[in-house]
Amino acid sequence: MSLTNDIVLQKLQAAFGDVIVNGGEPYGLLTVEVPKAEIIRVLLFLFDDDTLKFRFMTDLCGVHYPDEVGRELAVVYHLHNLEDNVRLRIKVFASINEPDVPSATAVFPTANWMERETYDFYGINFVGHPNLKRILNVDEMDYFPLRKEYPLEDQTRTDKDDEMFGRG
Repeated sequence: MSLTNDIVLQKLQAAFGDVIVNGGEPYGLLTVEVPKAEIIRVLLFLFDDDTLKFRFMTDLCGVHYPDEVGRELAVVYHLHNLEDNVRLRIKVFASINEPDVPSATAVFPTANWMERETYDFYGINFVGHPNLKRILNVDEMDYFPLRKEYPLEDQTRTDKDDEMFGRG
């Protein structure tokens, strides 16, 4: 019997009940939402379960949803079961006023650099991270550049030459 999205979802819901919210299957990729307080327990379950075997973290990234009050920041985890070639996306949301999410480095050591990058660009504080500091931006930077907090360029400006920006 091969591992399917239905089996993954059933095992997650059996182990965690209503904590797991089904986010659908865009392009065949099962997506679930988990409360940030439960993320480490869920990641450990996915890693340790003999059927699921999600033992490879492909990616971890941040997203800023400025219109989602109380859920403005998201951490998105992409896990992979290499034996059955099944992938899983997990989303965790946090308030921009309280951007604390538990660090996944104890489960997936590769999360170390990905969490640092996500902190650097989105300001998500990964609690328990062994060395959470900026990785690509300068330490003196007092903002997080990938948050959607800045106005778009004014298209009516006349003080610039579009040819200099490849738009002429």
